[in-house]
Amino acid sequence: MDLGSPLALGRAVVRLPAGWGGRSQTIAVSGSADGTAFSGLKAAAAYGFDPASGNAVTLPLTGTARYVRITVSANTAWPAAQASEVELWAP
Repeated sequence: MDLGSPLALGRAVVRLPAGWGGRSQTIAVSGSADGTAFSGLKAAAAYGFDPASGNAVTLPLTGTARYVRITVSANTAWPAAQASEVELWAP
């Protein structure tokens, strides 16, 4: 994602459709000032999506970036990454 200019980031919210079943996805977030050299804003970790609580997870972020990359390396419900919405928030 290109944010247009470098911004301080405090958290990312990743959402799945409300009607989808629960699952766990391993998610990492990285950022870049130039779109080429990316570094970690949040190390990979497993996050549980629960439809009973909105099917959303919040990942705390630390850093500044213009370009943001979300990487999903595992999903317990499907053999690919799944997200219907990603929100980025300032600290």
